[in-house]
Amino acid sequence: MANVDRSSPGNASRAGVAGARLGAVRAVLWLLAALLAVRQTAEVLGTPRGERLTDLETWVGPYGVLHVSGSLYDSTYDSTEFTGTPFGGLVLKPLTNAAEQALGWGWTFGTLLLVVALGLVAARALPGPVSRRTSLLAAPVAISLLMLSLPVRNTFTLGQVSVLPVLLVLLGCFVVKGERVSGILIGLGAALQPTLLLFAPLLLLTRRRRAAVSTGVTFAATAAVAWVAMPRDSWTYWVHHMAGVGLGNVSDGFANQSLHGALLRFGLQGPVEVLVFCLLAAAVTVFGMRRAVKYARDGQLLLAVALTGCVSVAIAPTAWQHQLLWVLLAAVGRVGKRSADRPVWPVTVVLVMTLSSELLLPKMKFEFMQKVGATLPLAVAIVAACAVPFLLRTSEHWQRPVPTVYEAPVPARWAWIPLLPFWRRVLSRPNLLLELLLIRIGFAAYTNVRAAATGSRPAAEEHAEQILTVERFLHLDFELEINRWVAGVNWLEAASDYYYETFHFLFPLLMLGFLYVWRPALYRWGRTPLGFATLLALLGFWLYPLAPPRLMPDMGFIDTINGAQDLTEPKFGGLTELTNQYAAMPSLHIGWSFWFGIMFFCVIRHRALRLLGFLHPAITLFTIVATANHWLLDAVGGVAVVAAGFALQYVLCGPRSAAASAGKDRGDSVSSAAAVAVGTKS
Repeated sequence: MANVDRSSPGNASRAGVAGARLGAVRAVLWLLAALLAVRQTAEVLGTPRGERLTDLETWVGPYGVLHVSGSLYDSTYDSTEFTGTPFGGLVLKPLTNAAEQALGWGWTFGTLLLVVALGLVAARALPGPVSRRTSLLAAPVAISLLMLSLPVRNTFTLGQVSVLPVLLVLLGCFVVKGERVSGILIGLGAALQPTLLLFAPLLLLTRRRRAAVSTGVTFAATAAVAWVAMPRDSWTYWVHHMAGVGLGNVSDGFANQSLHGALLRFGLQGPVEVLVFCLLAAAVTVFGMRRAVKYARDGQLLLAVALTGCVSVAIAPTAWQHQLLWVLLAAVGRVGKRSADRPVWPVTVVLVMTLSSELLLPKMKFEFMQKVGATLPLAVAIVAACAVPFLLRTSEHWQRPVPTVYEAPVPARWAWIPLLPFWRRVLSRPNLLLELLLIRIGFAAYTNVRAAATGSRPAAEEHAEQILTVERFLHLDFELEINRWVAGVNWLEAASDYYYETFHFLFPLLMLGFLYVWRPALYRWGRTPLGFATLLALLGFWLYPLAPPRLMPDMGFIDTINGAQDLTEPKFGGLTELTNQYAAMPSLHIGWSFWFGIMFFCVIRHRALRLLGFLHPAITLFTIVATANHWLLDAVGGVAVVAAGFALQYVLCGPRSAAASAGKDRGDSVSSAAAVAVGTKS
């Protein structure tokens, strides 16, 4: 490879521009991290005294367990028990008076500093080789993700110390020099969370024998000191409660993210549960630690540390949500040979560790599904430790994954519109898991924003009067006649209700599935306008709340689906608790069905059959009017947002690609051809 003359004016200028851009991006990321830190701190300090730092208040507050003579683990104020180790209580007791003076400020800012330090150390520990850009941007990104994560948010809210053991382990593995000091730090972390003793065999198997011995000695010394100082408490913790079992919340509660808690939640009890737990814990430990040692020897020590932490969470008798930071650290592992597959694992980890189970899964009406949702973080921890095929640094795909194949820019564009440089047309089939995650999160965000975009009843009714006035002027006010007619025919009313409630989601999902499997290039082309249309519809819900016909008093409309609504009640019974009653303009029932018709027209080659796709929007138009859920002009709005979505798609990357238009989608074969090309060039 020829050397590049960096001294030439042109190269120097380009390097300067690139450096300026990198500096600007880095400044924005640090600003974002700072804003998240300020927001988290303000949220904690703005919470009333009795509702913030509840765990810390239980320990060191005026009625806290550390003030009470006798055992730490006796019933205390508000029937809440101390759940830490005896050594943790021994360390916290001298801080009681100081904590009373600055319970909120001192602990909150101290936790904030710990989180920042953790992010800096984690960014420094990324497995090499790391580009200069990655090294500069890693720290603010890591701190931002930590601030957004559920474990850190729980730590701030509850006043827990769970960040400290993680930081002690990372300091011992990556910062301090000398194996003995490293072992002392890790041993102190294990003194606060005993299952972190798993780091001793990790150190031993990676030829850091002194650090392993120092870890064990430090842990034993701290336990002995606590036993001498508090023999009754030590006996209670280590023998009676078996290292924390039964302390704090119930072990089968949703908050317990350990194998023991999951088995209890799913119905196992008694000796059978203990046996199954021991067998599963042994299997997770063996598989997880073997993989951790493998990646540590490969030079991916941060990943090895994260996997060991995941194992420690899984096999602990109790592991609360604020102790799951190890799962977030596992996002540093690289998974997938294709560039398109690389984001799947980190995106999955970040979503599970930052969003609630209600957002990740559909509304969970069944208790079993609620248990599944509550166990998602534990499942990700176990999968990370035992199953995810992380790449080794010796793999040919570590630095050079199979590239994503892009189509040449389509020439037929509007020349006066500047193109976005990062918006390129991808030909290969997208990763299915990533698509499902994004669709689920996007729909959850849409549902929550739609529910939050509530307007006042007077404004919504005024807008309905405006719509009705326009319809009367255009002689389109047929809603009442159609609604009353359908309500008088039982079978037609039942069919309209069923079609309205069912096929609104079913047909678009079926079309997306068909396009993904058989027409991937057309899938990408059609998916984006659908997303744009939904975003534009949300904007309409915010700016123009509109009462549907069924919620207009004294007009005689019949709500065929929900029954009569008591309009004298501000919340209209229980319906407003479920959904935004005034999200009528535009009608996404029509918008999504119109999108289906367009995609059906593009997929079907026979000209006569193409028009069949528009039967769905036609029937949907009838049902939205028949059920009194929309005005006719709402349908016009739905068509308009879909048309705008396709227009935005055209602006960004031109008309439909040649491959999609000709029905010659190549899917994954494109990636295979690219892999061959890359191999030939190398």
